[in-house]
Amino acid sequence: MKLEGKLVLLTGGTDGIGLRLARQLRDKGAQVLVTGRTPERIEAAKAEGFEVLAADLATPEGVSGLLSAVAGRPVDVLINNAGMGVTHDYRTAIPDAAADERILQLNVHAPIRLIAGLMETLRGRPEAMIVNVTSGLAIAPNTGSAIYCATKAALRSYTMSLRKQLEHTRIHVLEVLPPVVDTAMTADRTNKKLAPEACAAEIVRAMERNADEANVGQVKFLRRVYSISPALARRIMLAF
Repeated sequence: MKLEGKLVLLTGGTDGIGLRLARQLRDKGAQVLVTGRTPERIEAAKAEGFEVLAADLATPEGVSGLLSAVAGRPVDVLINNAGMGVTHDYRTAIPDAAADERILQLNVHAPIRLIAGLMETLRGRPEAMIVNVTSGLAIAPNTGSAIYCATKAALRSYTMSLRKQLEHTRIHVLEVLPPVVDTAMTADRTNKKLAPEACAAEIVRAMERNADEANVGQVKFLRRVYSISPALARRIMLAF
């Protein structure tokens, strides 16, 4: 895809991978609409010149409000990047049901509803793309983040089916599978993390070459292991 001149709607674009991705897409000549929910980050993104749409996509109302805000705008690319993690580990505590509901809404329901709400707009564009950001944990889960892994696996499965459904249309479907990236969500992790700028750069390259799947960083190794032995890949990841 040629990114110059494209109108991109990027969820979760005021921090982490999303903010770096917004900057790099703008450098390629795209017009980027970003979403965010934290007032300080929203103002900081506006100060960089981005158009920011305030939306808490962890609620159904946030999704419907965002769709209303972009109604009639010629969106060429939807990037479902917003996501969150939560501990869901019965070895340490009973999981927080309210937190589980928010992550299910944000990581699964919101992308699906945004795709549905923007489908006719995307169908009408000369060239369009849907980018769903999942995770290496969609391939093989770890132990302590059961809900997060399940949401990313669900979005990965949905993305595969969606790509097949749209294969004869002008809408390309790309799945991005990052490793652990150095963001606010992983601040408490001590293991090796990929810089968010590097992750964003791989996403941009995948978009430009119309890739179906972008395995980022260490996920490339995980995919190779999984192709040889899915059971071994699962054993490795479940050790964490």
